Amino acid sequence: MEKKTIVCISCYYKGYDFMDEMKNLGNNIILVTSENLKEKDWPWHAIDEVFYMPEIKPSVWNLDHLVQGFSYLMQTRKVDAVVALDDYDVEKAALIRETFRIPGMGQTTHRYFRDKLAMRQKAKDSGIHVPEFTAVFNNDEVNSFADRVSPPWVLKPRSEASASGIKKLASKEELWQELNNLGEERHLFLLESFKPGDVYHVDSLTFNKETVFTSASKYLAPPMQVSHEGGVFRTKTLGRYSDEFQALEAANMKVLSSFGLIHGATHTEFIKSKDDGKYYFLETSSRVGGAHIPDLVEASSSINIWREWARIEDALLKGHNYEVSKPTGHYSGLIIALIKDKDPDYSHFESPETVKFLPIEHHVGIVYKSSDPEVIQERLDRAAEKILAEMLNILPPKSKPTS
Repeated sequence: MEKKTIVCISCYYKGYDFMDEMKNLGNNIILVTSENLKEKDWPWHAIDEVFYMPEIKPSVWNLDHLVQGFSYLMQTRKVDAVVALDDYDVEKAALIRETFRIPGMGQTTHRYFRDKLAMRQKAKDSGIHVPEFTAVFNNDEVNSFADRVSPPWVLKPRSEASASGIKKLASKEELWQELNNLGEERHLFLLESFKPGDVYHVDSLTFNKETVFTSASKYLAPPMQVSHEGGVFRTKTLGRYSDEFQALEAANMKVLSSFGLIHGATHTEFIKSKDDGKYYFLETSSRVGGAHIPDLVEASSSINIWREWARIEDALLKGHNYEVSKPTGHYSGLIIALIKDKDPDYSHFESPETVKFLPIEHHVGIVYKSSDPEVIQERLDRAAEKILAEMLNILPPKSKPTS
């Protein structure tokens, strides 16, 4: 069996199935992770070596020290691939690949999957619908945008994951107050029109530039709403033959092709505008979706995105062909909420449609599966009613958020 060495970079506790599958396929696994994650239940049986990085602030490492440490590692080990397990690690992995000439996504392409300003400009240049936007480098350009595009607007960090750090603004005065408050960090943000509508996520696998698997889902409570207002996060999969699915699949393929993705797992978000009914591209990332979305996808399709991504990486490293299994046609739903108790009482949520209860401290998390989409909606609605009435905690405990 041909053995390769894969370095997995992650500043969050995730990627268990990926590393386990890579080890099952006969490879060596080296994990580089944050020092404060030492005690997590990593798949130690699959990890040959582990190196720890101190955090400057949550998810942020000293990149010079990362390169220096990798240089030491490379002296006695031949590294065949570097894999970023979380959105925050994409740029770390790209820097390592570029510095040590390791094959894979480099720093130019990675910006389309990490920098929201770069991805919007690339999408616009590729003829993909995007909300109107502007960089905030120049005062005149900001004023021109604010005069031309009616509020509300959203001021977004260019490199944050999910809905972190997004601010909704209703007036020019609010806008300039926020920009002035940003000070020297102003260039790290972008401004765009807020489009009311339904938000969707498309989770897919790509092999040799071909999208070989797609799952499309609709958020019932968009991440931005949950992030800003608290509440219950819910999402449900779409039927593979529905008009929504077909439109999102086509839009996703255009994004990934235009952005130059060659292989890997991706998580892409779109909004269907209430004004014109068109699908607008919001953001994409070259990683598996967070917030336990892989559990949602697996319940409906029987496809474990983490494990399939590992098989894709293994096939590429060893020059093998890759084929994904045919997905099953179930519907699934996911609900997650912050609660008062450390460990929830799940006895009231048992049902024939319950696939699993997610083990997240201070959260309730449930995955449902059914052949009937209306049953999924009913389960999600009932669970949300009970959580809101009896369990919800708006103020989070002092811990790292689920990403």
